[in-house]
Amino acid sequence: MSSTPLRHTALDALHRSLGATMTDFAGWDMPLRYGSERDEHNAVRAKAGLFDLSHMGEITVTGSEAAQLLNYALVGNIASVGAGRARYTMICRADGGILDDLIVYRLGETEYMVVANASNAQVVLDALVERSAGFDAEVRDDRDAYALIAVQGPESPGILKSLTDADLDGLKYYAGLPGTVAGVPALIARTGYTGEDGFELFVKPEHAVELWQALTKAGEGVGLVPCGLSCRDTLRLEAGMPLYGHELSTSLTPFDAGLGRVVKFEKEGDFVGRTTLEAAAERAASQPPRVLVGLIAEGRRVPRAGYAVVAGGEVIGEVTSGAPSPTLGKPIAMAYVDAAHAAPGTPGVGVDIRGSHEPYEVVALPFYKRQK
Repeated sequence: MSSTPLRHTALDALHRSLGATMTDFAGWDMPLRYGSERDEHNAVRAKAGLFDLSHMGEITVTGSEAAQLLNYALVGNIASVGAGRARYTMICRADGGILDDLIVYRLGETEYMVVANASNAQVVLDALVERSAGFDAEVRDDRDAYALIAVQGPESPGILKSLTDADLDGLKYYAGLPGTVAGVPALIARTGYTGEDGFELFVKPEHAVELWQALTKAGEGVGLVPCGLSCRDTLRLEAGMPLYGHELSTSLTPFDAGLGRVVKFEKEGDFVGRTTLEAAAERAASQPPRVLVGLIAEGRRVPRAGYAVVAGGEVIGEVTSGAPSPTLGKPIAMAYVDAAHAAPGTPGVGVDIRGSHEPYEVVALPFYKRQK
């Protein structure tokens, strides 16, 4: 057991007043659910949900060579990101292993915000500081400077429009703009981890409670509910979005994870892991290793991370994430399987659930895609 006390977000007392079940997540005491995780999940799919994501790690990179530093430190082409836009990317070790997946927002000409997963924020910060040597750029730990509140779901644009004059209609997916929401200064980003339209609002911690309450009031008439980490996990699983520590790890390159598209070899200059990743790209093109696929249960038993995927009595892969899907009404999983068994509809594939080989259908990801 770790003796380090859990960190609390600015919304901690509010979560407790709402009767949230709390859990330790990456050293933070976070709401797992407020009531029924299925109801919270369905609210995001049909109406709207409100999330506290203040455990995420914000790192600011500024200076005349901020773009060059990020191009060197990360696998994406950050220099080509326009002001006010964001990009999904990864930071890798020299051997190509994934340290974390990230979203990078370009806030200004020479200012960027890197958002890391809570469990990896310190690792990412340390790597960026180390890699900044020789660049005219400053890497700043801004984890305590922000609270992060997300409103996700089809009703989220209407809810937010009632509280801001910002041009939400002109705000594209993976873009952000400064504005005020319910009188609170915020970076308003059209990003999320649910497969739905939605927004993530970066604000000062002292404004978090006020903003949460304003959003709650604005969403009262359209079915907005507070949502915990449990439904966030089933929402991202249905949307086929990877979770670090499950689909992504230091033992995998982006090409192993089927996300080679985030690696931009065409950008100028060297970057950490380039040589190894070029070799990984060639391997993946000629003889792909295991492929990340979706699995849908024919029965009711739920697969969990680490369970073996089997075919013809042989182990052909491993489940990385599994849960009951409220939207599909069946258990689902993401799994890495041998390329020979990765095609949708491949017959004879099952999951070994405590010694019993349960039949599963192989499908392409994502399981769920919202109607535009």
